[in-house]
Amino acid sequence: MKPRDPLSQWWLKHVLQPLRRWGMIGILEFLRLLPVDAATAAFGRFARAVGPWMPASNRARRNLELAFPGIAPAERERIVAAMWDNLARVVCEYGQLDAIVREQDTRIEIVNAEHLDALRDDDRPGILFSAHIASFEMITLAARMRGLRVHVIYRNANNLALDAYIRRRQSVSGAELIRKSARGARRLIEVMRAKGHVVLLVDQKLNDGIAVPFFGRPAMTSPALAQLALRYDCPVVPVHVERIRGSYYRVVCDKPLSVPRSGDQVADVLALMTEVNKVVEGWIRAKPEHWLWLHRRWPKDAV
Repeated sequence: MKPRDPLSQWWLKHVLQPLRRWGMIGILEFLRLLPVDAATAAFGRFARAVGPWMPASNRARRNLELAFPGIAPAERERIVAAMWDNLARVVCEYGQLDAIVREQDTRIEIVNAEHLDALRDDDRPGILFSAHIASFEMITLAARMRGLRVHVIYRNANNLALDAYIRRRQSVSGAELIRKSARGARRLIEVMRAKGHVVLLVDQKLNDGIAVPFFGRPAMTSPALAQLALRYDCPVVPVHVERIRGSYYRVVCDKPLSVPRSGDQVADVLALMTEVNKVVEGWIRAKPEHWLWLHRRWPKDAV
């Protein structure tokens, strides 16, 4: 690779990198001056127009073709454009979380809230699992509305300045954020031992995970959810968000999954994670435009 000349290095360090680091924060702060619906609609329209032309969209197209073999090109492009619209709204909504909290009774509908109430009242640790579908941050707000304190396991964004900005805005939910790390793993164990409740997003690839079917193909999946459920004998509640219109949401809680206990730890972990992936796949099939198709969910050589 040809080394960059000094002028190019200066431009990258002092212009391009700061723009990447702070440009998005500036946009979000500007959008915070607008009403929630106007801000998210504007950012969504922008992303819908620009996103499909970005190189990352080619990964989304490949993932769609792996998940839905034979998908019509027009339908594939519709989903890609709508995915960018939703993603931009999600990012914008972080800056608007305080306003959304003020209006939560009209903006957030909770379906099957009794499952959240049961977690709140059963004096046991518990796990809620979800995926990067619609505005997944609304799960923490729904839990807050039902008096359930949750701890969210997250992986930091590559843009560390944007990541710190988002984490500050998330504080209005009252949820504790636990970053994926060795220290975070220790904190997670403390929470479970103290009969706390954690939210796990389970739809990202983990290279050192286990191979679990997802859309009919093996996908490397973290076994952590199943390991925790078996170790602490706790309920596992599926919950996902549907974007009804604009920045109005439906948080849907399903009944806890059955946790297998055959005595074979490896088999039980695989069985539970297979059911988890099946549930997530069902959510995505129902509204594919709401999932983040940009992840490298399957191996590069998947065909």
